[in-house]
Formats: sequence, structure tokens, C-alpha cells
Amino acid sequence: MYELPLLTIAALLVSFLAGREKTLRAVRVAAKRFVAILPRFIPMLLLVAVVLYLVPERVIARYLGTGNLWAGVLFASLLGSVSVMPGFIAFPLCGILLAKGVPYTVLAAFSTTLMTVGVVSAPVEMKYLGLKVTLLRNGVSFLLALIVALAVGLIFGEIPR
Repeated sequence: MYELPLLTIAALLVSFLAGREKTLRAVRVAAKRFVAILPRFIPMLLLVAVVLYLVPERVIARYLGTGNLWAGVLFASLLGSVSVMPGFIAFPLCGILLAKGVPYTVLAAFSTTLMTVGVVSAPVEMKYLGLKVTLLRNGVSFLLALIVALAVGLIFGEIPR
């Protein structure tokens, strides 16, 4: 769990030794961008935390976890397709769901559809790309998300070979 922060600190030190001014400039830009996303990040994080607190673990397990794996994949895929959530919220959410017993296969379906299928953004996409392209892109993205979930399930042994 500590590998990524340690690797980041080590890379920052190497960068600092290679070019002090460039590194300091990059850190300032990163800090400004981080502060800029905080107003959108904090409410979304709080909403996810409240929902996860209010929804009992047995409900999460029933729809996404220990029951029928394929029903969980389908439900998670549909939920991901209609949700709007940035990756920096979605991936920690998947970590929380994993700790609550949701299988990797279901998490792969959820996170992949969340990032690639855009039911909510479809009207805007249709305006610029047209109905046919929008439906084709979303349909192909949904199918690819199911293939990714299948591959993840096979890799993690959740789907018997």
C-alpha cells in the first residue's frame, strides 16, 4: 500500500536533483490543479461516503457481490453506464466495494462502463457526432466492458475455466 507514495517521492527527488527549477514549477502547477478540482472532488467524495454508509453491506452484497456473478456484472454494467463520476472517485469507490466483498469481475464491469459508456452524456454526443455514431460507440464500449469483465474474472479465478 505504501509502494506508490514511496515511488512518487523517489521520482520527485530524482526530478529535483535533475532540475530544481523545473521540478518546483511542476509542483506549483500540480498544486494549483489539485486546488482547482477540490470544489468538485469533495462533494462527490462526501456523497459516495454517505451513500456507502447508508446502504447496508447486505444490499451491496446482494446486488453486486455474493449472489449470481453474472447478475452482478449486468447490474454493475448498467449502473456504470448511467453514472457520471470521474476516475479519481470511481477507483477509490471500487476499492471500498472490493473490501465489502464485491468480486473483481463485477468491479471491472462497473469501472469500465463508467469510464467508456455515456448514457447521460449521449444527448451531447448525438448533437456533435450523430445518433448512429453515438449508439455504435456506446454499444461497442458496453460489449468491450463485458469482455474486460470476463477476462478479469478468468484471471482472478472468479470464473471457472
